[in-house]
Amino acid sequence: MKPVKIETEYITLGQFLKLAEVIQTGGMAKWFLQEYAIFVNGEPENRRGKKLVADDTVDIPDFGSFIVKN
Repeated sequence: MKPVKIETEYITLGQFLKLAEVIQTGGMAKWFLQEYAIFVNGEPENRRGKKLVADDTVDIPDFGSFIVKN
């Protein structure tokens, strides 16, 4: 599981995908969330505005598993 460090209290899923280098630009988030299955803390998630906080896990099949750290 790869740690992704944030400097704020929370980060949105769309911003997280860019920070984790899963996508190259924030504009790709909407498309990515429609095309790929993403699981936040084991639950399916497709809202780019979903707030992630420290210790949340993000699993993206074929891309890897990540954990939010602050």
